[in-house]
Amino acid sequence: MRRALSLSTVAHRLAILAFIAFALFPLFWLVKVSVTPNDLMYSEGVRMWPSRTSFEHFRFVLENSNFPLFFRNSLIVSLSTAAIVTLIAAFGGYAFSRFEFRGKLWMTGLLLVTQMFPLVMLIAPIFKMLSPLGLTNSLTGLIVVYTAFNVPFAIFLMQSFFDGIPKDLEEAAQIDGASRFQAFREIIVPLTLPGMAATLGFVFTAAWSELLFALMLVSKVDASTFPVGLLSFVSKFGVDFGQMMAAGVLALIPAVLFFLLIQRFLVQGLTAGAVKG
Repeated sequence: MRRALSLSTVAHRLAILAFIAFALFPLFWLVKVSVTPNDLMYSEGVRMWPSRTSFEHFRFVLENSNFPLFFRNSLIVSLSTAAIVTLIAAFGGYAFSRFEFRGKLWMTGLLLVTQMFPLVMLIAPIFKMLSPLGLTNSLTGLIVVYTAFNVPFAIFLMQSFFDGIPKDLEEAAQIDGASRFQAFREIIVPLTLPGMAATLGFVFTAAWSELLFALMLVSKVDASTFPVGLLSFVSKFGVDFGQMMAAGVLALIPAVLFFLLIQRFLVQGLTAGAVKG
């Protein structure tokens, strides 16, 4: 029996390690190509690591390309969208969780319907709406669009966290003289910080990696984000994989740092409700 359990444990851990290796291999290959010199890119064939490494691709991306501009634009758009959506979702999720009002079911259904349409179908109408307002070719326009498309899911996500908090806590605070807003700010918000962190991380990732709207609504270099900027490494005659992979590695840094900052709250948010009792 013990031997069977031991073999099962070993097999389980090997399976986990295999999955981790499979998931991380693309990142490893991204780094490997980014440090491979151009003269070895094709001459050495397929190797797990080049015989010589160089940071020439990183140097070119940082000094001789528009990547720093794309990087800054993506940070502005992603952080702004994440903050705005999380704020709206916090109030919207609280309203759906705590209040009963006329049309609530219809509003819930409407929010669900907005998630059903393919984004390609909406490009032309959105462009036609934003163009007269002067919001095309601007970071503000991207923030507005990203906010509109992320708010419905974020509201449902936050509602699930508010549903897990007993209403008795607010009622007790109101009995002690606190207003509803004070009870929300002082009691509910601290308890839902993990949920807000999860929502913030989801929206930041979605905005950071979005390509379709950034490509179709922006044609000026000054307002382009880094997913669009990666296409600048593709020319008529080929693809500079070294520079593209170097830009990809640099683009991972803010996302990794962002998740490290909210990691404690994010883990709590993702596992909230998983154990009952």
